[in-house]
Order: sequence, then C-alpha cells, then structure tokens
Amino acid sequence: MTSLRVGAVSRNYFNLPLWLGIEAGFFSAEGLSLEVHLIEAIDQVTDGLASGGLDLALNVTENTLLNRESGGDLTIIGGNVNRLPFSLIARPDVRTVGDLRGAKIGVSSLRAGSSSLVMRLLADAGLHHPADYTLVAVGPILSRWERLRSGEIDAGLQGAPLNHIAIDLGFSDLGSPRGLFPDFQFTSLDAKRSWLKAHGDTATRFLRAFIRAHHLFYADPDAVAAVACRETGVERQYADQAWREYTRDTIFPRDARPSVAAVQSLMEVSSLIRDLPTRASMRAETYIDTAFLDAAEQSLRPGQ
Repeated sequence: MTSLRVGAVSRNYFNLPLWLGIEAGFFSAEGLSLEVHLIEAIDQVTDGLASGGLDLALNVTENTLLNRESGGDLTIIGGNVNRLPFSLIARPDVRTVGDLRGAKIGVSSLRAGSSSLVMRLLADAGLHHPADYTLVAVGPILSRWERLRSGEIDAGLQGAPLNHIAIDLGFSDLGSPRGLFPDFQFTSLDAKRSWLKAHGDTATRFLRAFIRAHHLFYADPDAVAAVACRETGVERQYADQAWREYTRDTIFPRDARPSVAAVQSLMEVSSLIRDLPTRASMRAETYIDTAFLDAAEQSLRPGQ
C-alpha cells in the first residue's frame, strides 16, 4: 500500500470527491492509503505542497498560478471547483451590494482565493478597494460563516450548502458571481511537477480513483449525502440542496478534468484586480498538465 499525503482546505463541501473516493474504497483498490490533511489557511495548503510536505492537494488555483509565476513547480492535474458555488451573503440589514460601503468583507486570503471575486463584484457596483470597504483575511468558508454570525464581518462569499443555511436564517443574499463568470477554476487538484516526474504511476492510480469518485458523485445522491453530513456536519436537507446545485450546474467536473476556459477566466479576473505582469503573457494551458489524467482515463475499464 502506497501512502499519500493529501491536503485540502478546511472541512467543506469542496472535498466531497476525495471523501467519497475514500468511503467507496476507490483509492484502496488502487493500492493507495490517503493521509488527508485538512488545513484552515489556504496559503498553508499551497506552502505544504510546494515544500514537499504534501504530495497532492485540492488547492486554491490562483495560488498555484502565483507559485508558477514566482518560479515555483506547481501544476494543475485535475479539476475540483470548476464553476463557482458561491453567494455573496451579508448581514440581514444589508439589502444591496451598494450598502456595503464602509463594510468589512471577509475573504480567505488577501492575495488569492475569494478576494479577486469580491473586488470584481463590488467594483461592478461602484465600490472600490480600499477606499470604499475593507477586506479582512479570515480564512475559508466555515471561518467566514462563523465571523459573519458573530458580527466580526459584514459580508463574505458563502458556498453551498452554507449559503442556503444563511438565507434560511435571514441573512441577505446579494447574488452569485456565477452570472459574471460562468466558468472559473476556483480550486483544483495540484501537484509539484518534480513529484509527478518521480511518481507518475502513483499519480495515475490516484487519478483513476478520483475519476471514479466523480462518477459516483453524479450517480448516487444518497451516498453523497451520507458522506457530506458526516464530514461537514450539515443536515440532510442542506446536503441534498448542495448536491442538486452542484450537479445541476456541473460545479464539480463529471470527468474530474480541469477546465482551460475556467483557468482562463480566473487569469482574466485576477489580472484586472492585481498587477500581474507575468500572467498577461501566459496561456491557461501553461498551468495545466493532463497527461496523468489522460493515462488514468484510458486505463479505466468501461463502466468504472
């Protein structure tokens, strides 16, 4: 049995393909034993991957792009959140995006993650950072939800199913960024190119199980709900609501593939917000390596 250290951000719904593949025995069938590291700070996931402390990770894609642009070795080898599952959720008394003037907006990180999306959404409403509002780095979705409820922040992006829970509790839904960006590679399965060169067979075996987990996600809502309720702590009704949204809008890719169009959208949005001279000369394909996914897909038996 080959042991793999796999990183992921927090205990949120983004990790369902990973948890589902473990539960269904897909990884063990490939001779893989996963040591899953759930990390609250998104930058620490990237740092763990870059330093060799993690072998693979469901990582915030913009951090992988930033790593490569600074001379690093990270690359995208699989999809994860290929379309945005977020709503901009605010205090109950905030009724429009324009009401966020002077507000504190919670984001996962000031340099990557949700901050680019928030800045673009608010810019479209005539609010500009830092003059009109403050960005506060409070961590990923679960942390943002806790701080919104406590009043430490006034708004933040919330992903399914927490956005639905928030709306039912009376918080304001200021809209989804998905209308602006139909494809957006928010998170992806990433690895070091040097690790892949030395462990190509292991990467292919992992991706066979990863593909099967995505097939199961779309095929078996009861299996998904059981894992989602246990791992994230949400009630069944909200697990089901998230599954319907994810499958209806193909938020997870059915084939576990990253999306060139979604990476390109991420590049364009972040380049509008940040001064990224290197990125302007790069193509989305530069950051993606599907060779191991191709090999995994070709070696799967029909029906798997």
